Amino acid sequence: MGARVARGFGQYGGVARAVERVGERWALLIVRDLLAGARRYSDLKAGLPRIPTNILSDRLRELQDAGVVRRVPVVRGGYELTELGRALEPVVLALERWGWSTLGEPGDGEVLTADALAVSLRAAFQAEVAAAMPPTEYVLHVGETSVSALVAARTLDVMPIGSGAIPQPRARMAAAPVADVLELLVAPAAFRDLLTDASALRANALGDGPTVLVGGPALVDRFHRTFRIVTVGPAGEAAAGAGAGEASVA
Repeated sequence: MGARVARGFGQYGGVARAVERVGERWALLIVRDLLAGARRYSDLKAGLPRIPTNILSDRLRELQDAGVVRRVPVVRGGYELTELGRALEPVVLALERWGWSTLGEPGDGEVLTADALAVSLRAAFQAEVAAAMPPTEYVLHVGETSVSALVAARTLDVMPIGSGAIPQPRARMAAAPVADVLELLVAPAAFRDLLTDASALRANALGDGPTVLVGGPALVDRFHRTFRIVTVGPAGEAAAGAGAGEASVA
């Protein structure tokens, strides 16, 4: 059976047309994972372990028909975003930030993949703040997932690391050797607070926060200034107010 054709909403407008193209279940998660670059079908399946194979095939066909995804001739079984698809990046990052306001605690069986972690860091990245700080590498181990986030000026490059990392389709950005390295071990249940609440990092001294494997308090503070998501609602407004009152230090 071929891919199901998305039904129209009978609405002439951008939101309606966008949802017709990428609003089906799993579609935006496929786009999210392809933001890293070309991926094989097997890589996409590994990054979305709960998606049935027939649904993945259907979504890929639908996204191809919509002009969002195309096949990659030089990569066997490979797919990549088109120019139209890559234009969804700010939409995906905005949805990531919005979603953190309703994130809650991890559910039973929920996993945090390297692609999801990378998008979280990209959504939280404060480029203007990072521009005033020295180049830094941040290594995060969250549950079974590990990534290396290299920050140089206003540029962020996130790459999965470790034995289970899916090979990346593009080379890492060229940068001078980085002297400052912060490495954190974070429980999945504490990941939400890592990017939204400075006290979660500073509580490490009491044994309640992430474990600092490499680095010190200055780099912990730098991390929190470089990566931050302000949630919507009273808690988010309070965090934003507290952040506005902090002095900017590197």
